[in-house]
Amino acid sequence: MPWVLHVDMDQFIAAVEVLRRPELAGRPVVVGGRGDPTERAVVATASYEAREHGVRSGMPLKTAVRRCPDAVLLPSDHAAYDAASAVVMDTLRAQPGAVVQVLGWDEAFVGVTTDDPEAWARAAQEAVLAATGLHCSVGIGDTTVRAKTATDLGKPRGRFRLTRENWFAVMGERPARDLWGVGSRIAARLAALGIATVRDLAAADDGVLAAEFGPRTGPYLGRLGRGVSTDVVDDTPWVARAHGRETTYQRDLQPGPEVGAALLELATRVVDDVRAEGRACVRVHLKVRFAPFSTVTRSRTLPTPTYDAQLVAATAADLLAALDDDRPVRLLGVRAEMEAPEGGY
Repeated sequence: MPWVLHVDMDQFIAAVEVLRRPELAGRPVVVGGRGDPTERAVVATASYEAREHGVRSGMPLKTAVRRCPDAVLLPSDHAAYDAASAVVMDTLRAQPGAVVQVLGWDEAFVGVTTDDPEAWARAAQEAVLAATGLHCSVGIGDTTVRAKTATDLGKPRGRFRLTRENWFAVMGERPARDLWGVGSRIAARLAALGIATVRDLAAADDGVLAAEFGPRTGPYLGRLGRGVSTDVVDDTPWVARAHGRETTYQRDLQPGPEVGAALLELATRVVDDVRAEGRACVRVHLKVRFAPFSTVTRSRTLPTPTYDAQLVAATAADLLAALDDDRPVRLLGVRAEMEAPEGGY
């Protein structure tokens, strides 16, 4: 029988760091930025020991230190995580009959046909551990949504199966917020419609959902509540749609020339990235975080594709000017959406 498995590395970044520093095993480890809580940086990951103190990804490092004063802070090392991830994915591809769809550094869908998915998952976990020294959890499902959801129920180092047969028994009374892709904002809008649980969402009228979330997103959320999604794992190599760069500044930038120079620097780096892809920029996205912590995003389609960094920067500057906000700037990001490759994505 065909199955979809979701393989998710346990505390991946922290685990890679502990492998390099075995003396940190069992201690609260927080990775992010340059590992300096006096600088503006956020947590990339936290070990389970640090999470017990309320430390979470995306949290400012200084907040993490307040919550867990004994935490060991380490700088991010993307090259090390790239290398470890590559070994994990190659190991999964080497398993019998595996079709691997990489989702990121630390997770992938695996399609496999087997009469015993738990045994297959256990063998895959053992193979990854032997190759990398890293542990993973595996969700087993008959769709990608059910497999992805099952993984959290098996963490850490475990396995869990979710299928059509037990979906509502396991998930029905859980908050809709527990579903993959339902964030706090969507959950709040669902709650305003009287939809609190996964079962509520599954039973919701598509017309009501479409009126609130749109003709595509609304019915999609209803299917999510039922655990319905594709059962096909696609191993087609991933092709980037865009490249972006962003910087959190250690000192707030003042509106005017200072911000303009920062945008040009980011745009130049982004254009170098898209030039390496051989696909010009067709749409510019701006991300700005005003002091103290208010984030806005905007985008604009260009009249013609370009590799002109000055034009990309000027477009980002126009998007910023249209906000008519003269507060100091804490973070800037520029993202260039590229022309589609020949044949499409």
